[in-house]
Amino acid sequence: MKVLFVCLGNICRSPTAEAVLRHMAAQAAPEVDWLVDSAGTHGYHVGAPPDPRSVAAAKRRGIDMSGMRARVFEHTDFHRFDLVLAMDEVNLAHLEAMRPADARAEVGLLMDFAPRLGRRDVPDPYYGAHKGFEEVLDLVEVAVDGLIAEARARWRGSRAG
Repeated sequence: MKVLFVCLGNICRSPTAEAVLRHMAAQAAPEVDWLVDSAGTHGYHVGAPPDPRSVAAAKRRGIDMSGMRARVFEHTDFHRFDLVLAMDEVNLAHLEAMRPADARAEVGLLMDFAPRLGRRDVPDPYYGAHKGFEEVLDLVEVAVDGLIAEARARWRGSRAG
């Protein structure tokens, strides 16, 4: 299962989702062959590590974000990944506008995997207080749990055929 998370600059939300999926999948779905990455729709922070507030919030939950570096979304990502999941509707619209007709990847919102929360967007915590980074983690953990459940079902189905 190849999953790419996308936000604006790739230093807060999408690397958090990448780290959370790696962490949770290792425990909940080790049988699934995962490729997980993140990118930004804009190259504001290419090569930079995740925001220190994201790193600190994740670390408090035992999630490692070390070694990650921001990158910009590339058109080839539509062919490299099974799922390209935007963190909000603005970035989803940007991805849809770039999406080629022969794209391999399904494109959607991460929060579609947490319908019970009734939210479409993971809010951008960049200009806010530390509590915004905790809220991002809370939302991402619920959505990633739903994503893992769907991935396990797909994985089992592809192995059975």
